Amino acid sequence: MTTRRSQLLVLVIASKLLLLLIFLPSASSSIFLEQQQQSNKIITHLPGFNGPLPFQLQTGYVEVDGINGVRLFYYFIRSERKPEEDPVILWLTGGPGCSALSGLVYEIGPLSFDSHAYVDGIPKLLYRADSWTKVSNIIFLDSPVGTGFSYSKTDQGCKSGDTTAVNQIVIFLKKWFDEHPEFMSNPLYIAGDSYSGLLVPAITLELAKGIEDASGPLLNLKGYLVGNPVTDNNFDDPAKIPFAHGMGLISDEIYQVYKESCGVQENSHQRDKCTNSLDVIDKCVKDICTNHILEPLCSFASPRYPNNLRLNSGARQMLQAMYTAEAGLQLSEISTECRTAGYTMSRIWANNDTVREALGIDKRTVPSWIRCNYGILYNYTTDIRSSVKHHLDVISRSGYRSLVYSGDHDMIIPFIGTQAWIRSLNFSVVDEWRPWFVDAQVSG
Repeated sequence: MTTRRSQLLVLVIASKLLLLLIFLPSASSSIFLEQQQQSNKIITHLPGFNGPLPFQLQTGYVEVDGINGVRLFYYFIRSERKPEEDPVILWLTGGPGCSALSGLVYEIGPLSFDSHAYVDGIPKLLYRADSWTKVSNIIFLDSPVGTGFSYSKTDQGCKSGDTTAVNQIVIFLKKWFDEHPEFMSNPLYIAGDSYSGLLVPAITLELAKGIEDASGPLLNLKGYLVGNPVTDNNFDDPAKIPFAHGMGLISDEIYQVYKESCGVQENSHQRDKCTNSLDVIDKCVKDICTNHILEPLCSFASPRYPNNLRLNSGARQMLQAMYTAEAGLQLSEISTECRTAGYTMSRIWANNDTVREALGIDKRTVPSWIRCNYGILYNYTTDIRSSVKHHLDVISRSGYRSLVYSGDHDMIIPFIGTQAWIRSLNFSVVDEWRPWFVDAQVSG
């Protein structure tokens, strides 16, 4: 009898334990759920913005390297029109190392900073009505690792490069769409500017290959967009001096000497003449803001070195990184005419504890936010030297579209070079050159 009662007691205890195991998550699963809950966050209010946001904002992390704990941070803004139908755009800011927050508040996003105002001690944010989010869903991605709020748990994970960044972004997109399946059928475009011109076509090509052989996510990929894109030094750099001449920054005589002496240098006399002509050209442009030649040359906003047109794009970016003092600036030191006034507002805003909490940032991961973290270049391999072949490969595939746009006052990546590599693709012209109108005014 005692044995029978003991067996029944054991069965009762066992059944209760089984019920506990079924209905109570284990410690590991609860941690997993907590991590999932913390991986993205819906934000209705932002410090510095008065009232609720007039758009839907989500922030979060996606792990793209489980071994090293590489997690890429993103801001996702739903379209203000029809998010269930409008395109999804992945936006990458140039650099490498510049945060996607730049794209959000300085370029195509729905927010901007008021350089003259604060809200409760935090830089004031304004709503920008002409944002791309009026007609599209946009993922602003901090990539590569070390950019913005993206981070790695190991030193090994901090090592990156063009190809690594491309592969990690493809992983990011697969996981992001797994978490957001409602957007799988939306048209998808990959986009970016400046240095991202090397990466965007490569990312698009990898996605296209994955769709074709069913090895990747079956996304509704439609094409890509690149603005003032770094593409190939063989096209980008030779365009700088012709651009300077075309914009009236150097005379016809100076330009003619340059063309005659710096073409085929058959003897030392020609080489000396070429060197002298380049010195003259450098003197003419050294006090020009090369990012936008009509903007003032600000001592803090610009690199503290001569605007030497002999430097290639990569070298110029590296020097700009080394000599720009933006990270230590105070607003009182900066003219509001300078871009750095706005850039400094973003540094103050993104390093505010209240802002970080609102965005869902763990301060232990990125102690100090930097708009352009060029320190990553010490561990970054520039192994995509040209994206021309990627452009050709993507566009040659059936159904994909490409938009390449250039500002006409950029002397770092002049539109002349962009036109040259586009011509090298040897595509037929189906729509002749014509004016482009915005609000009944010619804009390009």
